[in-house]
Amino acid sequence: MRVGLAQVGARSEVAANLTRTLEMAADAARQGVGLLVFPELFMHRRPDSGAGPMGEIAEPLDGPFMQAVAGAARANRLHLVMGVLERVPGETRRAHNTAVLLSPDGERLAVYRKVHLYDAFDGRESEWIKPGDEPPPVVETPLGRIGLQICYDLRFPEWSRLLALGGAEVIVMPTSWVSGPLKEDHWITLVRARALENTCWFVAADQVRPDRVGRSLVVDPMGVVVAEGGEEEGLVVAEVDLDRVGRVRGKNPSLAHRRPDLYSALAASSQPVSALEEGAKLMP
Repeated sequence: MRVGLAQVGARSEVAANLTRTLEMAADAARQGVGLLVFPELFMHRRPDSGAGPMGEIAEPLDGPFMQAVAGAARANRLHLVMGVLERVPGETRRAHNTAVLLSPDGERLAVYRKVHLYDAFDGRESEWIKPGDEPPPVVETPLGRIGLQICYDLRFPEWSRLLALGGAEVIVMPTSWVSGPLKEDHWITLVRARALENTCWFVAADQVRPDRVGRSLVVDPMGVVVAEGGEEEGLVVAEVDLDRVGRVRGKNPSLAHRRPDLYSALAASSQPVSALEEGAKLMP
């Protein structure tokens, strides 16, 4: 299958982001793309320095923004993943950070609400995002078995492993990876590691401009980068050979060599979160 990564920077105006979505979808269709992936929260760019209540900007998944995106998927016969601010009933301050997978008929095939929130590197996503409470989904499509996760989830290897054990051949991740010291190294290292340790394809679409990394990636099950964006906007296109998953797992059957009977003991002996937090306070 041919995948397309819409490496674009979201604006604060929802209408401008929708216009860019329609343009990118048409371009992807002209290039024979079957799966088009947009970045995290492409519906609306919230300044990191703060903004008004996200619940006032967010929409339900059947709201005007996603209706128009579904129309673009239909018009261009694309599977399409979009990052959106989803309204939380009864909330005005917070919204869900949600990824939606649409079929070429514009139907919702999968919905994932970001669980791990970016309260790190001076970010405080939990102040304006309500976390999800369900594991990431895997869905069977004509393009293969696709799993969803979002951005900061990348730092939690358990999340990608859940997708691989759930049958995912391709993990799709919309992101808005904040730039900063060593952040590009983290980005590339972690995406490659998640693909390699789970012996599956990893497709990660990132924002650009002015303070995001860009460098959207398509990585194969051996950890090989087969396509990479630069620092500018554009459509990154790559061929994904799903048969390679089986070939790589024949050479590297690490998933089959797992020992969950021992991992359960490890989980039982883990320190509670409170102890880890106290330890972090003592670090120089």
